[in-house]
Amino acid sequence: MGHQRDPGQAARVLMADKGRYVGTAVVNFKLDRRQRLWDQVQGLTGAPSPKGLAKEKAEWLRPELVGRVKFLKGEEMLRLVSLKDFKET
Repeated sequence: MGHQRDPGQAARVLMADKGRYVGTAVVNFKLDRRQRLWDQVQGLTGAPSPKGLAKEKAEWLRPELVGRVKFLKGEEMLRLVSLKDFKET
């Protein structure tokens, strides 16, 4: 998992599975929960990006957080994704 934060836009979580980028999820949590996620993310940055993906403004995390997402099924890549929950592994 990685994250990307651009001024004036919602925070986004970049999802990877087994070292392969699979899509981007929008983070729509309320402020307190979003802050809790951000606090956990700060200590996990520094992992290399998944194979074949070079997101310039993204920070990749060590695989210690797992995200639960809602997405449009039936596609190879995740589409219309929103982060519903997260937990430490």
